[in-house]
Amino acid sequence: MASNNRQFVRKSALAEQGKEDDLRNTTAEERLKMMWQLALDAWAMKGEKVEPRLPRHVVRVIRRGR
Repeated sequence: MASNNRQFVRKSALAEQGKEDDLRNTTAEERLKMMWQLALDAWAMKGEKVEPRLPRHVVRVIRRGR
């Protein structure tokens, strides 16, 4: 049985950039997941080691004024 997994690619002019409606109904989380996959693919093409997580050790210290 043939697979029905299809992916579509759209070609558009640079002047049309930003006028697409296809991401309008997506959440920030969904868009971030899309970008993460692009980053993984780019790192794989370069042969770079993938860092799978954001650094969690970054902190901010706010001191009281004297």
